[in-house]
Amino acid sequence: MKHILTIILASLFAVSCSTVGETKNETYKFTDIDPSINPGDDFFNHVNKTWMDNAVIADDQVGVGAYRFLNIPQQEKLKNILEEVSQNEHPNGSVEQLVGDFYASGMDTVTINKLGAEPIKPLLNRIDAIETTEQLLAFVTNQITVGDYSMLSAYVSADQKNSTNNILHLSQTGLGLPDRDYYFKEDPSVSKIQAAYKTYLENIFELVGELETAKKAAVVYKIEKELAQSHKTRIQRRVIRENYHKMAVFDLDKSHDNINWVSVFETLGADIDSLNVAQPAYYDTLNKMLKSTSIDDWKLYLKANSIGTYASILSTPFQDVSFEYSKVLSGQSVQQSRTKQMVHRVDRQIGFALGQLYVKRYFNEEAKNRALDLVNNFQLALEVRIDNLEWMSDSTKVKAKEKLFAINKKIGYPDVWRTYNVTIERDDFFKNIVSLNKDAYQYELNQLNKVPNRDEWHTTPSTVTAYYNPSLNEIVFPAGILQAPYFDLSADDALNYGGIGMVIGHEFTHAFDDQGAQYDKNGNVSNWWAESDYTKFKEKTQQIIDQYSSFTVLDSVHLKGALTVGENTADNGGIAIAFDAFKMTDQGKGLKEIDGFTPNQRFFLSVANIWKVKTRDEYLRNYVATDPHSPPIWRVNGPLMNFTPFYEAFDVKPGEANYKTEEERIMIW
Repeated sequence: MKHILTIILASLFAVSCSTVGETKNETYKFTDIDPSINPGDDFFNHVNKTWMDNAVIADDQVGVGAYRFLNIPQQEKLKNILEEVSQNEHPNGSVEQLVGDFYASGMDTVTINKLGAEPIKPLLNRIDAIETTEQLLAFVTNQITVGDYSMLSAYVSADQKNSTNNILHLSQTGLGLPDRDYYFKEDPSVSKIQAAYKTYLENIFELVGELETAKKAAVVYKIEKELAQSHKTRIQRRVIRENYHKMAVFDLDKSHDNINWVSVFETLGADIDSLNVAQPAYYDTLNKMLKSTSIDDWKLYLKANSIGTYASILSTPFQDVSFEYSKVLSGQSVQQSRTKQMVHRVDRQIGFALGQLYVKRYFNEEAKNRALDLVNNFQLALEVRIDNLEWMSDSTKVKAKEKLFAINKKIGYPDVWRTYNVTIERDDFFKNIVSLNKDAYQYELNQLNKVPNRDEWHTTPSTVTAYYNPSLNEIVFPAGILQAPYFDLSADDALNYGGIGMVIGHEFTHAFDDQGAQYDKNGNVSNWWAESDYTKFKEKTQQIIDQYSSFTVLDSVHLKGALTVGENTADNGGIAIAFDAFKMTDQGKGLKEIDGFTPNQRFFLSVANIWKVKTRDEYLRNYVATDPHSPPIWRVNGPLMNFTPFYEAFDVKPGEANYKTEEERIMIW
């Protein structure tokens, strides 16, 4: 089988891969290796321990290193752009004017602090004037159109059963804590977060002149906890089909006598006769609570929610109160500077205007072309792996390969840039935020009842990330991730294939993880599998769930294998696909050592290097509870303990901590 695989891959990569890294930089050295840690015991720390011991997390950050924390140095590049464009005049409506004046308005802290709570007083007065459930829901619905979500969550996305049409979706919402489980756990770490959140509620009430703040905070918390009881867990929400309940507006309205859904959708501007209610139990509970909970209590809930929504754009006391709560969650000890906050705000709210300036200044077009070559080659590598799967039937393999080659590939930045229909003024930060929120809502609403926009991106070009979108069957690699340590035009192939190569393989595998596998090549949720094959697939993903559930961080905090199964499946597949592709390069086929390491060893060293991340314990604890990704140490050690070529590269032997017998090693794709 290996011999056949090599022949096929050689024919696929002999020409195309030879162009990658034509000018090789063979000087990169892995300087953080700790030889006292055996690779077979803990490869992550074998490669990164020296760096981990010496890395310092800045007081205003929750972590440092690669992956999402590479966005920290990215912020410096964006700051350079913003400081330059904000100091000069530009034509109205130009991207320079929009981002420059928006940045300038947010940096005007003198005006912002002088205004204090004034910008939200009209909003609070509107809440005070509410007397009926109808008025309550009218307020809630109107606020959605300006980006203030509370007890209702509506969004536009593709119909899971008809991916050629965008429909309206309702999902569970209404909570202030990070997750429904935080309202019910009683361990000390969660109790500390609960207490901090209640104090936060008291403080924001005090800032707007409310009395009896502890009593009012308790009312808000009680409402949220009751709503939380109806929430599905994050693990339950991974089951795609159980979060799809398409129904007629007439039937939804009939089932909820305290919610006038027809009026809600009219206010939203949504011309629909049907929609998907992802988690019906939440709205059933909300319907009952609208009757059982007094209007006065709901008004307190809405005040807390709206103040919280706008706290980060109000005066310093509001930001300080929010930070005091957030630092209990994250462990971050110092608030970020106003400059850093505004760079993040501009990128988040008008990032495709800023993105045009970013790619013009910082992105190498050659990197885009090289990355596309890699992506195309990895697609072929996965095809070969599918052909050689022993557990999958030929009929399902045909369907899998059809889906694989239907994947749309987006590299660097959008072909069609998102535009903003807003007027941005240098002297009114709050108004600018509201205008951008309105524009974002209208942009989304304009896509309702239409074919999904395949030019749209869901992350800005400067962001260090990548993603797979199952509804559109597409993979996206922004310009931000096409840089070291993931990608270096001058690096040897081992570094690039172990770096960006693992990421590319990871995203391709997402098309076939526990969730992606439920979508066909057109982005519809449908069963394209032979029944026996899908049963085998589920058995294999259960093995991944069981294995990762045994992993721990912070001594005793277990990973949630059922929450992270999709990302773990993609990590395991990503390394395998990247290694197959690497073995077809000249370096991968050779034996030449660089800095004392074989080509295969450098590949795996690069894999560990891209997950070089150090975080605060508080952040890590919350991450494990809520994030579908495993912590960095297990994004390295987990897949490698399942991958035989790693054992061969570092002579991993029985008795070492992460050794698995060949029968125990899990391979899906």
